Amino acid sequence: MTRSRIGRTSLLIALAGFALALITRAQTSLPATSPNSSSKGPATMSEQLSTRERLQRSGWWPTKGTSHREEYVGSAVCAQCHSGIAAIQRQTAMARAASPAIDSEILRANPVHFQLGPYNYAVTRSGNTQMYSVTDANRSISGPLGWAFGIRMGQSWFFDYGSRTFLVPITYYPDTKEFTFTVDQPHTAPPSLDKAIGRPLTASEVRGCFDCHTTAGVVNGRVDAQHAIPGVTCETCHGPGAKHVAAAKSGMVEQIASLIMNPGNLNPVDSVDYCGSCHRTWWDVTLDESPGLKSLRFQPYRLENSRCWGKGDARLTCVACHDPHHPLVTNAAAYDERCLACHVTTGKATADHPGAACSTSKKNCVSCHMPQYEVEDIPVKFTDHQIRVVRAGVPIPE
Repeated sequence: MTRSRIGRTSLLIALAGFALALITRAQTSLPATSPNSSSKGPATMSEQLSTRERLQRSGWWPTKGTSHREEYVGSAVCAQCHSGIAAIQRQTAMARAASPAIDSEILRANPVHFQLGPYNYAVTRSGNTQMYSVTDANRSISGPLGWAFGIRMGQSWFFDYGSRTFLVPITYYPDTKEFTFTVDQPHTAPPSLDKAIGRPLTASEVRGCFDCHTTAGVVNGRVDAQHAIPGVTCETCHGPGAKHVAAAKSGMVEQIASLIMNPGNLNPVDSVDYCGSCHRTWWDVTLDESPGLKSLRFQPYRLENSRCWGKGDARLTCVACHDPHHPLVTNAAAYDERCLACHVTTGKATADHPGAACSTSKKNCVSCHMPQYEVEDIPVKFTDHQIRVVRAGVPIPE
């Protein structure tokens, strides 16, 4: 396992290669590309938009959050016609991406006791609440946890105290089966008990968590935690379904399909950006982040930095390898099949099969071309979606 060393770039420069794409991004500076970067941007960058720009356009897009509560019907209604898909989707990590803390399967199975300097952290169940407390030698701050976010890579929690929402400074990581520091949380003891309870979140940060981890958690442009539907369910990706359901019940067959969003109809560029509305697109990371190797967390960004992404190919989108209706596939052979759909094993390369298959092996392609790395301070193995020939001694591209 390679543990990367994270660097932060602070110098902002204007890149000449971005000129065409920046016509619609006036007065926006771009961060310098890493000296290790193999690309100054995907070939499709002039066709792509940041999520912020997507949300300004008409029509549905994930995280838009402008729909009204009554426009949502809930996945149980969707299941009346789509029972098979709905049943399988409920088994995915995305469907369990958030829940009220009292319903957290992780907290039920793992009592929280954590010490940081003079502060003792604990989460204990009391009736219908998960009680969070931080205690020092003199006093204690405690109260019910609000929501739990994340399930497969880690789980963190919100704590409402006073008029603010705080991100609890400890997170549970399934890979190591332990509680340790939340991402970007200092590993030193805070100066006071009030600082020890967690990091105060901005309204935008709170909204972002509900946008991407719940269904209808943001309506009418506002967070509605009380009525949020836990997890990423049907209407998170397909949009509010009330009109679609009404058309189906009324027998308006010709209108049914047009009244719901089908991400499967998107072109390759838009498809990757669609997933990137939560997983971060190339433009999102380039404009808003100083990524360094922490960009390994942002799969669409890494994918679009791959040389083979080219002009966009439907065989190289997120959904080409990952079916959002099914749990994550962990069988390497299934991914080999996807790779060999483009890379020919015999004969010459063609326009439809533009590359020859690897001469070393035709099995377990991702182990060499999409290796896993740990990012500093995050005890999670991230699969690098920047597909490439990995050579010994060559730094990981940022």
